[in-house]
Amino acid sequence: MSTEHTTKEYSIFQIAINLMIACFVAGLIIGVTNFVTSPIAIKNAADKEMKTMQALVPDADTFTPIEGKTDWYAATKGGEKIAYVVPGETKGYGGAITMLVAVKTTGEVINFSILKANETPGLGDNAGKEPFKSQFAGKTSENLVVTKDPSNKENIQAMTGATISSKAVTKGVKEAVDEVVAFAGGNK
Repeated sequence: MSTEHTTKEYSIFQIAINLMIACFVAGLIIGVTNFVTSPIAIKNAADKEMKTMQALVPDADTFTPIEGKTDWYAATKGGEKIAYVVPGETKGYGGAITMLVAVKTTGEVINFSILKANETPGLGDNAGKEPFKSQFAGKTSENLVVTKDPSNKENIQAMTGATISSKAVTKGVKEAVDEVVAFAGGNK
């Protein structure tokens, strides 16, 4: 009986060693893969962000990070600062909505781009599309209020069936504009 017992212990010990070796090799492969692909992923994300900013402020020549502000950029044309591109985040019907907002140094919305959202397809997800999106261009903070009155052309018309998403996106853009105005007060 004692010989069978030792064989089982050895068998369990051998299985444990084999399992540890397999885990070590798998971890090593994952680590090497991450080491090789991580710089490529970072570069691709930066390229995508630059393309998004260029689409938001097509007149800009360069985008320079703002010191002390996370993910804020100054858009310049011919060496003159013409806008800021800042991140925005708000809570919509389907959860968090993250966006980039382009704001003129005078505090008017140029454009925005929704980077991530989980809004209802065909309703709330239209917040990043026309005609809803074009309502924001040229608006200042005071006019970034959602309305359901079609005769009110000064404010933002809610999307039919997606008032929560309309209000959420408008709130995110308004907060970004307010932050730019507060920052740019002495930094235009």
